[in-house]
Amino acid sequence: MVKIEVGSVGDSFSVSSLKAYLSEFIATLLFIFAGVGSAIAFDKLTSDGALDPAGHLKCLDRHYPTVTLGLAIGGNITLITGFFYWIAQCLGSIVACLLLVFVTNGKSVPTHGVAAGLGAVEGIVMEIVVTFALVYTVYATAADPKKGSLGTIAPIAIGFIVGANILAAGPFSGGSMNPARSFGPAVVSGDLSQIWIYWVEPLVGGALAGLIYGDVFIGSYEAVETREIRV
Repeated sequence: MVKIEVGSVGDSFSVSSLKAYLSEFIATLLFIFAGVGSAIAFDKLTSDGALDPAGHLKCLDRHYPTVTLGLAIGGNITLITGFFYWIAQCLGSIVACLLLVFVTNGKSVPTHGVAAGLGAVEGIVMEIVVTFALVYTVYATAADPKKGSLGTIAPIAIGFIVGANILAAGPFSGGSMNPARSFGPAVVSGDLSQIWIYWVEPLVGGALAGLIYGDVFIGSYEAVETREIRV
């Protein structure tokens, strides 16, 4: 059985842990800045008539809180450490969106939402499936101690599944797979109407992947110190 550890606040505030949280804050800020910035640029180009795209291909994300939860449920990091990672990630997302509003002279920050004609249930199921696929792939290629290091295969496989998930879910539920990606834009724009969806669906999918992969394919864990696995 997977061994989920709560951990302690003291352990989660060691020097190495604080450095890891700062790293998560900076990394999330940079990648949310790039991801949401690409969406703002996409909207500007298409509204100005410079582009006439046929698809919904403006998602460029990193999937921090979802994978963090999956790793915590799978026993790779403690729950308390995962919680502090979440705080750092969400703060990074908010700061990135505030910077985008500033540098684009007040351009609106696009938020995630379920497509017209679909309900919350359809959006939740869609995101649960694609998030499960993402976290399962992270486990299979980067977080399974029985497989060891897979070198460059891991990021390539993860990149492929992220791209495929965005193509599949983007036009319907936004293809978020990431509460931080949805949280920052929602807070900065002031539109929190659908943010609950983008916390429920990715976290359910990530938790299920962590439980299933940990119990079925890894089986059991020894006590594991916090380790950083980026997606």
